[in-house]
Amino acid sequence: MKTPYGLMASFASPRAFALAVRRAGEAGYTRCETYLPFSLEGSAEPQPDAPSPIPKAMAIGGILSGLFAFGLQEYAAHDYPLNVGGRPLNSWPSFVPITFELTVLGAALCGLLTFFWVAGFPRLDHPVFNDPRFIRASKDRFFLCIRSDDPQYAANATLRFLSELGAESVAEVPR
Repeated sequence: MKTPYGLMASFASPRAFALAVRRAGEAGYTRCETYLPFSLEGSAEPQPDAPSPIPKAMAIGGILSGLFAFGLQEYAAHDYPLNVGGRPLNSWPSFVPITFELTVLGAALCGLLTFFWVAGFPRLDHPVFNDPRFIRASKDRFFLCIRSDDPQYAANATLRFLSELGAESVAEVPR
């Protein structure tokens, strides 16, 4: 039997939902997802602040693409010499614009690819879409899903916890 994606609770009022999110964070649940029809102040997901890998990936991508661009120009200048106006073959000031542009391009591409990797794109289907109640997440219901990979997750205890929070309904989300 496959493990479920998690348990999802439905709340009718924003106040009950905000209280549930706060209590889930206080209880130690860290792998929670919230789905709302509109934004609520103070309803952020109870997750620890983890540093993003995107800035480091952009720095590494920028440095490597800049070095590659400069090296490629250096290689081309020595393998295919072109003496223009008596300049030396290693005329590095003329290499700066292309090196800069490719550094920016490499950093941007690495940042974009890292963002896709961190966000889990492309994901065309999500397990919560299988729950028939979820259609109301864009209309009038607030959903809190505690994932099964949460360290605090225990099916019966989490079900009891969500029920005690005043959820309208609690259901298991299959994978």
